[in-house]
Amino acid sequence: MENKKVSLRFGIICAVILLAAVSRLIPHPAGFVPIAGMALFGAAYYGKRYWAYFIPIAAMMLSDFVLNTWVYSAHMDGHLFWFLYTYGALALIVLMGTFTLKRVRVLNVAGSAVGASVIFYLVTNFGTWISSGMYPHTLEGLETCYIAALPFFRNGLAGDLLYTGVLFGAFELLMYTFPSLKVQKAA
Repeated sequence: MENKKVSLRFGIICAVILLAAVSRLIPHPAGFVPIAGMALFGAAYYGKRYWAYFIPIAAMMLSDFVLNTWVYSAHMDGHLFWFLYTYGALALIVLMGTFTLKRVRVLNVAGSAVGASVIFYLVTNFGTWISSGMYPHTLEGLETCYIAALPFFRNGLAGDLLYTGVLFGAFELLMYTFPSLKVQKAA
């Protein structure tokens, strides 16, 4: 019976992350996406750390594949390195979440969402600066890159707070409604 609980919990956590990844296909403002929410959710609820990294990154790759194949295909030439920075930021967010979300509390989740926004902003815009050729490789060029990305940071922060709240809130509600899902980090 205990294995069924673990399997059900694991499956629901995976489904929540996959649904969040699919939501990237819905039209949205630039940067208003569930990426940080997926990473933090995995960090908080998977008992085995490798699942916390693997499932959100795999879900992100799957949604990136769909987006880049059918939506943005004309715009993605030469941006391979940018993906490395994006997935690297996602992994750093999971790592941060493993420390900040040992206990799921509203303030921990909100603070982690803000921290995730900052990590994603710093890492991905550094990647844009270093690999895109859009900015000179000087401190002024890096500063210009970060300043140009501030509107995306604002949208990213709003999306991170909303999606993280929805993912965590929905799962906590599920655990309240179905107490058998309250297996302590057993997935």
